[in-house]
Amino acid sequence: MAFAVSFYAGDDIFEVAMAPFQIIFNPTSTGELAKMPRDLQLHILGEFRGLPQELQREGGHFGQLNRKNRSLIRYRLGDYRVYCERHPLGVVVHRILNRNTLKDFLYRSSLPTGEDEQLQDNPKFWELIEQSRGREHA
Repeated sequence: MAFAVSFYAGDDIFEVAMAPFQIIFNPTSTGELAKMPRDLQLHILGEFRGLPQELQREGGHFGQLNRKNRSLIRYRLGDYRVYCERHPLGVVVHRILNRNTLKDFLYRSSLPTGEDEQLQDNPKFWELIEQSRGREHA
């Protein structure tokens, strides 16, 4: 999907083409999406429509998780959390997790900080992400 922006300046029309933006689902996130009911799948996929523009704005539905030289984006979609990473073509989706699953994970971790801080500092979360990355290359 390529994006273009058109604007008027006087009587002239200018069009600025933007590079294609791809949302790449790895095998793990594809499997997680496939297990959901069809209407939920369509809802989640529909929410990615504005992702290129959303990523350029501050705040919004995004969180940032950083560890060593890695940076993940947490995208909130209702009761789901999508964990993705920037890629030269767009983003790679590593995991799609129900927030209740995350709450259970955080409860078991017993860490007294915010959701993103708890996750970025927890090695088990990064193992979960690495599992999905390993399946990408298999």
